[in-house]
Amino acid sequence: QVQLVESGGGLVQPGGSLRLSCATSGFTFDYLSIGWFRQAPGKEREGVSCISSSGGRIYYADSVKGRFTISRDNAKNTVYLQMNSLKPEDTAVYYCAAIDRVQAMCVNYNYDYWGQGIQVTVSS
Repeated sequence: QVQLVESGGGLVQPGGSLRLSCATSGFTFDYLSIGWFRQAPGKEREGVSCISSSGGRIYYADSVKGRFTISRDNAKNTVYLQMNSLKPEDTAVYYCAAIDRVQAMCVNYNYDYWGQGIQVTVSS
């Protein structure tokens, strides 16, 4: 059974940090491209950061460059999103997604498998 499970979300003050994890199962993880997407109320889902199967190609949205870092641990079948210097505008439901390709553009329609999403709220 193919599954992606996000964890690590929550409430944090502006300027704070969170690390999201995406644990996968039922895949050949080494062949997956993985992406993090987010959706704020009333807005479309957007690509935040994506990583190729090898980890050699990484994309960041302009809004998170220099603050967020994506990484993957193939031994643990897990992808991480380290989020630093968080801003209120980062508040959204964050989704982990996967596709059986070595690389893919970081747009939601490219990704076939999705986690259930996790809330990140940045507020004082």
